[in-house]
Amino acid sequence: MAALPGLITIEQFDKLEDDGRRYELHYGEVVSRGYPKQKYYNLQKRLVDLLEARLARSWEVGLEFPYSALPEFELRCADVGVVSKERWAATDDEDSLHGAPELVIEVKSPAATQRELAELAALCLANGAFEFWAVDLDRVSVTVIHRDGSASVYGAEQAIPLTAFGGDELPVEEVFG
Repeated sequence: MAALPGLITIEQFDKLEDDGRRYELHYGEVVSRGYPKQKYYNLQKRLVDLLEARLARSWEVGLEFPYSALPEFELRCADVGVVSKERWAATDDEDSLHGAPELVIEVKSPAATQRELAELAALCLANGAFEFWAVDLDRVSVTVIHRDGSASVYGAEQAIPLTAFGGDELPVEEVFG
């Protein structure tokens, strides 16, 4: 398929000169993304550690998880991604995961708007994700959006069910340490 005028394909994106900044490809447009501050990175790392300890061994949990939710014009990194080991093993080493990870977790930053998170959740849930989590440091809460569009907000004294991933639950207070 030929690229539409002004849109960049993943192949073209991969050939761009590395200027040391971090970019993603959103609907064919190159978008500059900042690097996470330490508090966000620490939270992302804690989530990876907690999920690796609680999920069945058939899941791969990763930090800054690369994926292409849509073919040709979309390449992003989830703050934390969870994908079946089977899907991950089937991914070419020179490529990124096709479709969204089964669980996409984004730590809400001041730059992310509610609309952007909702759009990203819809994109991921329509392209392979079972759940999308939006982690809010300020409110000490995790919003879990399911494929059917329903959403649940979990506060500090609650636990997030992990049954969709072969686990039991994740206490929110452990997420925020």
